Amino acid sequence: MSKNSHLGHQAKKRFGQNFLHNDAIISQIVDAINPEPNENLIEIGPGLGALTEPVIERAGDISVVELDRDLAHRLRHHPFLAKHLTIYEQDALKFDFASLATDDKPLRIFGNLPYNISTPLIFHLLSFKDKVKDMHFMLQKEVVERMASGHNCKAFGRLSIMTQYQCQVMPVMEIGPEAFMPPPKVDSAIVRLIPHKTIKNPVKDLKALNHVCLTAFNQRRKTIRNSFKKLIPVEQLIALDLDPTLRPENLALDDYIKLANYITDNPVTDNPIST
Repeated sequence: MSKNSHLGHQAKKRFGQNFLHNDAIISQIVDAINPEPNENLIEIGPGLGALTEPVIERAGDISVVELDRDLAHRLRHHPFLAKHLTIYEQDALKFDFASLATDDKPLRIFGNLPYNISTPLIFHLLSFKDKVKDMHFMLQKEVVERMASGHNCKAFGRLSIMTQYQCQVMPVMEIGPEAFMPPPKVDSAIVRLIPHKTIKNPVKDLKALNHVCLTAFNQRRKTIRNSFKKLIPVEQLIALDLDPTLRPENLALDDYIKLANYITDNPVTDNPIST
């Protein structure tokens, strides 16, 4: 049997499919999610149901978003899972997760995310944070490290800032390639994201925060004097109590909030804020 085949399904590279098959690891992940009955549970990329089945055993009915039509078909005809599933055969990158939330049932989202789209998918999911109770994701270990990194570290960047501004980021466990079929070429990790109910130092415009992050980390080896020269005069960096000779990873989250608020109040007309 092909090493890329698991339970009769040929893993599709274009979907970034790597299927969990280690029962002990699966049990630990489900324990971390801690699903309970009557919760609004949404799984992204249920695949062959490795997480889906034990979650349903604990929680009952759940919703799943699955792009692969072959896997969606298997789930619709599964002898145990089918009656407990609401299946959305759609691209999670385009899916309106807010449509599944209610005032009394915020979303609990989880999944083994395709590593080839994990960063844009995280940004998409963050746009629904007001409807979300928590999120648990399997990601490439390096991505989890970037999400959780503090400043003055090489891993610190746009993903760190945008995620930490909106959520509490909690690495849960690391998982080796041998837990998957086919095994990925990287280590994996589980991360828990809990959206902040209130933000102590709110930014005036989230798009502006994203824009200063993109500007800074597009050429991260430059000093901020050079990174921001089209956005913010060096004199203004000094006025904001920022050392112009620092590099982007040396600035803390609150520093980026200051920069974002400055460009919101002092827009550069020929350099519009990116979405």
